[in-house]
Amino acid sequence: MSQREVGDEVLPRDSKVCLNKPPHSGQGRPLRIAMAQINTTVGDLEGNFEKIREYVRKAKDLQVDVASFPELAITGYPPEDLLLKPRFVQDNLRQLERLARSIEDIVVVVGFVDRLGTEIYNAAAIIHKGEICGVYHKMLLPNYGVFDEKRYFNPGQRPLIFKTDGVVFGVNICEDIWHEDGPTRRQASLGASLILNINASPYHAGKIKEREDIVSRQARDNRVFITYTNLVGGQDELVFDGQSMVVDDEGKTIARAEPFKEDLLVIDLNVPPTLRETKGAITIAKEFPEERPPLPEREVRELEPVEEIYQALVLGLKDYVSKNGFKKVIIGLSGGIDSSLTAAVAVDAMGKDGVYGVFMPSEYTSEESREDVEALVKNLGIHMEVIPITEIFGAYLRVFAPVFKGCPQDVTEENLQARIRGNILMALSNKFGWLVLTTGNKSEVSTGYCTLYGDMVGGFGVIKDVPKTLVYELARFRNELENGEIIPERVLRKPPTAELKPDQKDTDTLPPYEILDPILKSYIEEDKSFQDIIRQGYDGGIVSRVIRMVDGNEYKRRQAPPGIKITPKAFGKDRRMPITNRYKGFKIIPWRE
Repeated sequence: MSQREVGDEVLPRDSKVCLNKPPHSGQGRPLRIAMAQINTTVGDLEGNFEKIREYVRKAKDLQVDVASFPELAITGYPPEDLLLKPRFVQDNLRQLERLARSIEDIVVVVGFVDRLGTEIYNAAAIIHKGEICGVYHKMLLPNYGVFDEKRYFNPGQRPLIFKTDGVVFGVNICEDIWHEDGPTRRQASLGASLILNINASPYHAGKIKEREDIVSRQARDNRVFITYTNLVGGQDELVFDGQSMVVDDEGKTIARAEPFKEDLLVIDLNVPPTLRETKGAITIAKEFPEERPPLPEREVRELEPVEEIYQALVLGLKDYVSKNGFKKVIIGLSGGIDSSLTAAVAVDAMGKDGVYGVFMPSEYTSEESREDVEALVKNLGIHMEVIPITEIFGAYLRVFAPVFKGCPQDVTEENLQARIRGNILMALSNKFGWLVLTTGNKSEVSTGYCTLYGDMVGGFGVIKDVPKTLVYELARFRNELENGEIIPERVLRKPPTAELKPDQKDTDTLPPYEILDPILKSYIEEDKSFQDIIRQGYDGGIVSRVIRMVDGNEYKRRQAPPGIKITPKAFGKDRRMPITNRYKGFKIIPWRE
């Protein structure tokens, strides 16, 4: 092992097609670089090792000089409190040593957890010919949003640069690239003309463009080439979108990997010789060949915003199911837009044989809903079971009759129906080992327009972070993919209803979604105050009611299953509010119907 001198994240795209061609920015050493955009699994040290080794072999076959892998590729990201287990850290180091012994004449940069004494570091190992030539410790540790790295890691204290066959390059990790005065500037000042940045940058809508802007500015300001190697795949609530990229020293993106897929992005770079004095560079004894077979051109199609979100949902669900060992998912189908979209995403993630639908009609279920469920099931090609709840609901009412005597029917009886349905789904889950998918959207979860132990029952919330208005956009997009009707058109047109009492509509309880969703975005994702929101033109009574609903239902959200993050601020890791909380920040105004 060599010396241990060591050292995340933060944007969708301008060009429609990205061609993998070398830049025209000066003449320099021909360097063939690979970015291994792989899908790791947290804690699967052996599986991650095998995948890294597989991609090293692929890079070798393409005569690659330098191959980089994502942040914490050996452990998977984020390992969270696994990092508090000394055995886990030690096992990850054993896999790194094992990987190093298998590396031949190729330079490999791979993320792992380093340990010095009792302190651990988010680290990158630079490996060549069986030796670890250097270790960089991440210097800037993110501690916002979904990130909690200061809980575990110590920051690195100095940048690191390497010199091989005339090329000087620096290695840094994720958050390091986000700060103007961070390691990238220091490495450039030390003589680096190329920066290899490895990442585990999670997805949310709009993140890709933001990320690309940051990398472009760093490359342009520091006159360096940057390769940005990102993780891909789902991990609990997080989805990593990949979209690794290469940016030249003028800030232009010259290559990009596939979105939401594993990929090996290989590019030939003519890295110009450094004009700066190189101080303290670690020398790697590797020579680059002058001639080798040319690489085929690549085309990477830019995704439209709605398609991007849809792919994130599919990947997030697919990986959550497969990485947790489930073979099939089960969904309560109502004939509404939310369960219809959830079923479509599930089929795209699992295949039609991996999805089981259950229709549980009551006396309030309309014939339209029955017809729409049957049409959806036929279009998707999935199996559906019909289990009516009318008799079960009647039994509940008879049992409670003596206790509820003299009380009018209200939301209690509505919630009983939702809880009966939840019990049925969980019974099937217990019997057959299937994962129950909840179908609540962000608008409902935000306002508490959902039933604890009822429609909130399940193991994973596919559209938990998707506002209702976006649910409709995603459903229309899914229909357009088939040039036809997967989700019945009537489902897209009829007013949303829970069908728990006669003639019920969502607007009996909530403002119209086209009003509700922007208020929720302002309050939840942008942390705007009551006064800020009404200055946007919204009625004060509606705003105060919405805020009270959001604040008063934190206890429900704490008991909800995890769900896929697709907005900048999702419930859970992003937004953590106290349940017991008397702060309001505004005077309550009555809501006018």
